[in-house]
Amino acid sequence: MKRITVAIFVMLFSALQMNAQKIGYIDTEKILKAIPAYTSAQNQLESLSEKYRKEIEAEYAVIETMYNNYQSQKQYLSAQARQQKENEIINREQAVKQLQNRYFGQDGNMQKKSGELLDPIKAKVDEAVKKVAAEGGYMLLLDVAVLQGVAYRNEAYDLSAKVIANLGN
Repeated sequence: MKRITVAIFVMLFSALQMNAQKIGYIDTEKILKAIPAYTSAQNQLESLSEKYRKEIEAEYAVIETMYNNYQSQKQYLSAQARQQKENEIINREQAVKQLQNRYFGQDGNMQKKSGELLDPIKAKVDEAVKKVAAEGGYMLLLDVAVLQGVAYRNEAYDLSAKVIANLGN
């Protein structure tokens, strides 16, 4: 698969060279790290994630205690009492899994908060990238932060600094 991807890039690059089209690259990781609002948003997300993680860990600790108590008392309980304790443990565990999904699931609180904090920043970066590409007459800009297998890149074609400077305008 990597060979096919590399071959496609080589063919694309060759075709572009024949037409003398301009190609450059950016590093979105470098760009985003240069934006104070992005760093602040990342810190907020990490703090919120840690809060949620601790809450879930505390709930699992309660479940473990409940289970250990149940195991130590199991032999002294009637069948009905055993079933009741087992159901309590199962219900508590299901509730924690639902909580975990509500916090970290696909449409969970973390996903929503991430979109709320990061989407406006990413939109500004996208606009700055488009502006730099248009002003420089670039036909193609690659993002080396997401490309795998980049063996060499010439710093002369790195437009990250121009994008960062454009974000300040």
